[in-house]
Amino acid sequence: MIRRTLPALVFGLCLAAGLASPSAAIAAIAADSVKDSKRPTREAYTKYEYRIPMRDGVQLFTVVYVPKDSSRSYPFLMQRTPYSAGVRAEGELRYGVDWLPESLGPSREFEEAGYIFVSQDVRGRYMSEGTWQEMTPHGKGKLAKGEGRESDDMYDTVAWLLKNIPNNNGKVGIWGISYPGFYAAASVIDSHPAIKAASPQAPIADLYMGDDSYHGGAFKLAANFDFYAAFTAAPNPTPLPKTGSEFDYGVADGYDYFLKHRTLANIAATMTDTQRELFMPNIEHDTYDSFWKERAIGPHLNNVKAAVLTVGGWFDAEDAAGPFIVHRALEAQNKGGNHALVVGPWVHGGWARGDGARLGHVKFDAKTSEWFRREVQFPFFEQHLKGVKPNTTLAPVTVFETGTNVWRQYDAWPPKPAKARTLYFGANGALRWQQPTATMSTTTGAGFDEYVADPARPVPYIGYPALGVPREYMVSDQRFAATRPDVLVYQSAVLEEDVTVAGPVTPKLFVSTSGTDADWVVKLIDVYPASFPTPAAERGGDVGPPAVSLGGFQQLVRGNPLRGKFRNSYEKPEPFVPGKVESIKYELGQVNHTFRRGHRIMVQVQSSWFPLIDLNPQTFMRILDAKPGDFKKATQRVYHAPGTASGLELMVLPNPGSAN
Repeated sequence: MIRRTLPALVFGLCLAAGLASPSAAIAAIAADSVKDSKRPTREAYTKYEYRIPMRDGVQLFTVVYVPKDSSRSYPFLMQRTPYSAGVRAEGELRYGVDWLPESLGPSREFEEAGYIFVSQDVRGRYMSEGTWQEMTPHGKGKLAKGEGRESDDMYDTVAWLLKNIPNNNGKVGIWGISYPGFYAAASVIDSHPAIKAASPQAPIADLYMGDDSYHGGAFKLAANFDFYAAFTAAPNPTPLPKTGSEFDYGVADGYDYFLKHRTLANIAATMTDTQRELFMPNIEHDTYDSFWKERAIGPHLNNVKAAVLTVGGWFDAEDAAGPFIVHRALEAQNKGGNHALVVGPWVHGGWARGDGARLGHVKFDAKTSEWFRREVQFPFFEQHLKGVKPNTTLAPVTVFETGTNVWRQYDAWPPKPAKARTLYFGANGALRWQQPTATMSTTTGAGFDEYVADPARPVPYIGYPALGVPREYMVSDQRFAATRPDVLVYQSAVLEEDVTVAGPVTPKLFVSTSGTDADWVVKLIDVYPASFPTPAAERGGDVGPPAVSLGGFQQLVRGNPLRGKFRNSYEKPEPFVPGKVESIKYELGQVNHTFRRGHRIMVQVQSSWFPLIDLNPQTFMRILDAKPGDFKKATQRVYHAPGTASGLELMVLPNPGSAN
């Protein structure tokens, strides 16, 4: 998938679980919960189901799990979800008070400490009445019948719970990952005074500007196709579908599937009418128009009274931008509020399950997910919902620094000591901190590098076959791409000291194309030394697959595209003039990574990243309207001469061991 999670966690964790379908992810999460839980849920909790009336008369289906021990009072801990408040059991989605999940809450600690757990089908989904909307617009004026605002629905739900559920202590918390993360953020605008704590985790904040649907104006094809093949609309209220389904690609590799169909229109035609209903608006609205703007939650995060813990992952393939958008908006629009940001070395929702000690071949030397659940998430809610003083004070910003594999605490993000420095491209693949000079340009030739981008043979985003989007791609070895003639490679000398990057990465390029549109994909890569240790392969009774040597491993640190026609505006695309040199600048994403002494820094530039993003025909047009004949080869140039010096701007922290 991409975006937006399923039942209590679910779809947002499909990738985090390394699984292709919602049903498989649910089963895996349940299995993990069984291992984590010390006693069956039904021994300590009683389940109730309610239909809570909203101010417009719409009833929202709400499940409440109440501790059987009534000798004390408990706070509410709530999740609002479009992925069903039901329980996955015996291979189906189940509603009814007799069906209880194997575990409750974000982690085992909560269940043992005692909370009143609440799960709600949001308006228009599953057993709730009303009209569902993709990322409910908050600022919409007049609402149609059945439409609502998430903050109003949360307010009315909280008021009902406080009045009708016994043994509550008058305090409410809300949390959620991915799509439920969006609901957690949207639900606390103009919040009910009883809401004391909120944790939007991997929240979708702006689908077009860096979250699930578009990156740099390029459509996230493979993930959205996979997601909407399973996430569909249905009449409400209804518990259907009871079982999940996987899309039958008919091939082993998504690269082959999407390349065969080539155009967005042909790809969409392979879906059913039901699957296309939610998929098509994503590709029909290919500019940053009102459809996307009214769904962006950041501008509306006002009058938030709760303490907020925003959580994200450096290697989240879906909503890496959302946590930063939400945290910045909270800080800017709620002065004096209690807002903390935590970002770890995690995939989408990876902090909620597993130990977080590694991703693919990259190790983090610590059980980062377990630490977060035990030392950050649980104490946060205990403090604000029960008054339990934490052992340590949570910093405004807590981030994991990959490379060194150390947790860091800062007063703000980016860290104030970080200063902008630019790594400049040079002739013969050089990458230096110094700008090119006239002397250098006269001795190194043309002052640009070029390649031919062929839509019939696009650059893949991973070096192995896969369907959907494997979670590992965010740190995947890039050696497969570095050898292609349509990928430019720039590499630093061996580093003599650590270089720590903390903040946004910004390509600043001078480019030209022989076409009238082009994608520019830039990747920041950590090149391991040839002597880097490779763990011993496990011994088996037969010949196993060849081990991956980590010597020379090219770890992706961050990569993202810019669809060139949006170089000046995401609202009004502009064609390139063939052969004309133009400057482009965009944000690659946030990074907190140390390139260690003895490593190298590499930058790769290419014009496709398939099928992670859709194909650009390299002809200026609305891509949804493109026919197979519109996809043409183009010669792309990247310049590195004085006056047209391309490079990558990094936010670099001072090195304690440096004389500078």
